[in-house]
Amino acid sequence: MDLTQLSHQVAEVARRAGQFIRQEAANFDRGRVENKGLHDMVSYVDQESERIVVAGLRELLPEAGFITEEGTAGAPNRSEEFTWIIDPLDGTTNFIHGLPVYSVSIALMQGQELVIGVVYEINQDETFRAVRGGGAFANEKPIRVSDAPTLSKSLVATGFPYSNFNRIDPYLGMLKEFMRETNGVRRVGSAAIDLAWVAAGRFEAFFEFNINSYDVAAGVLLVREAGGRVTQFLEDGDPVFNREIIASNGHVHDEMQNIVRQFWS
Repeated sequence: MDLTQLSHQVAEVARRAGQFIRQEAANFDRGRVENKGLHDMVSYVDQESERIVVAGLRELLPEAGFITEEGTAGAPNRSEEFTWIIDPLDGTTNFIHGLPVYSVSIALMQGQELVIGVVYEINQDETFRAVRGGGAFANEKPIRVSDAPTLSKSLVATGFPYSNFNRIDPYLGMLKEFMRETNGVRRVGSAAIDLAWVAAGRFEAFFEFNINSYDVAAGVLLVREAGGRVTQFLEDGDPVFNREIIASNGHVHDEMQNIVRQFWS
């Protein structure tokens, strides 16, 4: 299998879904929003985008399983060989409120390893693409993480918890320290975009907890292929399925973990 060729085809699928989302944004009806849970919203746009993505990917790799946010491919099904991990509209709350920062995120796992990652940032028309061992790209230009050596020279991104507030106090403790120790902290509202921007050197690092695999899988590969480092909060375990993540340019990673260690256990 030619993973590079497949990654270009995946990028086309992501852009196709993004075109639909862009069209719907012009006349979006907030009355058609549903609540999946506390502060967790979904619209017909998420669901139709996912149907577009799933249909396109099934044509490319019929034998693959699916993990999707909206469940249009059925129950999560991790194949022994290939599994797609999809967020059809990462940044739904931004989309619903007309804030133009949202994306389509598609990753492919082969066994337990990420091999393709695509994040399509819709409003800036930027396609971020990575292949295992093949580097990372934005609109087909190679990208690398930044070379900032310390947190004091870094811009850091995060995501705020919106449904599980059990660990809000340690999170706020970390946030306060990052405010003190960095150039600034940003909350964009799409983890996939956060990770793509770490890969592109726009952020030096990103951290979040209570995160889902479909939010981060593609971005994890982007950061790694751009020369960065991605882990759980306190160890080097799998950040895709373990609900917490630190991604960085590598230079500031130990500093990040040292701050997190003060508050997290």
